[in-house]
Amino acid sequence: MTGVGAWIRYGGPLTPEQIAFAAGHYRAAILQPWETGAARELKRLRPDMTVLAYKCLSSARSYEPGPVFSSGVSFAEAEAGSGGSGGSGSSGNDDAGWFATRLGGTRIEWERYPGHWQLQVWNPDYQRRWVDNVVAEFRDSPFDGVMADNDVFDDYYGLNLPIRGAADMAVFRAALGDLVAAAGTALNGVGKTLVPNIAESRREAGRWESHGAYGGGFEEVWLGYSPVDLFDPVTAEAQLPQAAGPGLSILRVPTDGDDSHPNFRYGLSAFWIFGAGAGAYSATAHDDYSRTQHAPELDWQLGSPLGEPQGSRHTWWREFDGGFAAVNLNGDGRRRRRVRVPAGMLDAAGRPAPSSYVLPPHRGVLFRRAF
Repeated sequence: MTGVGAWIRYGGPLTPEQIAFAAGHYRAAILQPWETGAARELKRLRPDMTVLAYKCLSSARSYEPGPVFSSGVSFAEAEAGSGGSGGSGSSGNDDAGWFATRLGGTRIEWERYPGHWQLQVWNPDYQRRWVDNVVAEFRDSPFDGVMADNDVFDDYYGLNLPIRGAADMAVFRAALGDLVAAAGTALNGVGKTLVPNIAESRREAGRWESHGAYGGGFEEVWLGYSPVDLFDPVTAEAQLPQAAGPGLSILRVPTDGDDSHPNFRYGLSAFWIFGAGAGAYSATAHDDYSRTQHAPELDWQLGSPLGEPQGSRHTWWREFDGGFAAVNLNGDGRRRRRVRVPAGMLDAAGRPAPSSYVLPPHRGVLFRRAF
């Protein structure tokens, strides 16, 4: 039995060594859609692994030569699209194709991501083409489904609204909700799943559940924005139900890229406490998707929970038939919390666990049961 890791791997080229390592240690993988050989090999080695292909909901990339693209609609298709068929959200510019444009008519390239161009996600013709393309691509694919990136909530890429056809981000949120539903329904219809990268679902009641209804959800910013910008306990606790589904919950916690960073175990502890180990977990630096991150505890199977999560003053713990996890969500350095550790536990080095453990703020701990 392998661990609970998620291999978020849509950076540079894959290596055979990485594929073999992933098969031995991860429960889920997200690869670029052209990595069909790697997907087929992972499914051969690990038939129970969920292997998803990356597809962007919101942009086209001008630097991709094809014939396989990381977007659902290619740059050339977007140029050929009819910008005047967007219904009430139409750009009003028949020469725009399916590209979103500023009020002056220029296309919008994303800040910090050269070659990524915003598309008219509200345009019904664009939505239909996205769904048709993706279903055709993956109907007979070795991939189990699609991870749909950039199911955005706010303006993360310098759109600087209003733009033509979209006065505010509410237009984007509504349109992406429609696109996720259409794509999820169509992919489910051919035996594939859809797992959107659901941005900031904690800010809208029901968003995680509705967008994750077609196979699961990916939270790329779980418990914090960066290694040093972790959420306050109230914000963190608003995210914790994501660990329990629906479907496959893939949760990523930010680190500085060092697998010994304390955030690795901080997030992993919360993952077990609130999801009982049912989803898949990752901890990486920002856009650090070209390697195989790992810590020994990622391979642990703590087993079935012996009760519900227990908590006091933003510190939570849970006992399992195979171990124990605790996490302190407080951020104030004065808010250290002592938790009682059940008897018969071992730490990562195989040493007997103490009878109690003091957790500093934004720290977590896991122990295994000694059988």
